[in-house]
Amino acid sequence: MLTSLDIENKKFSKKIMNGYDSEEVDDFLDELGVEFAKKQKELTEAFKEIEDLKASLEHYKNIEETLQNTLLMAQSTAEEVKNVAKQKADQIIEDARASSAKEVASLDNQIILKKKELEDVTKQFDIYKAKMESLLISQLELIKEINKNEDAI
Repeated sequence: MLTSLDIENKKFSKKIMNGYDSEEVDDFLDELGVEFAKKQKELTEAFKEIEDLKASLEHYKNIEETLQNTLLMAQSTAEEVKNVAKQKADQIIEDARASSAKEVASLDNQIILKKKELEDVTKQFDIYKAKMESLLISQLELIKEINKNEDAI
């Protein structure tokens, strides 16, 4: 493989009349052409490989960007789901508290009504008891009257 130094240092033998040996110059130029063709082919292949690598790099950058966007979207969606779940949980708790407050109020009203019914029944029982006592006293007076009338006869 020729180097730039080889080309720089190449010496051709001189012919007395015609200058450099044309055969030697032609052989060197042929060798130089072959080497140059090889280098040009290697350079072309290297450029093609660089282009392929750039395309692959661009492809992977696009994939990375897509993955990052997907990750951000997933994080955002997770946050939204979490917020919606928290709102639903808060709403359920609020509804449960309101429902339990209504139930407590309803039970309090029922207790008040039952206490009132108990007071009414107790009053009615006291009235019934007083009437019964009055009836019994009047019956006892009647029996005493009957007994007095029988003793008098």
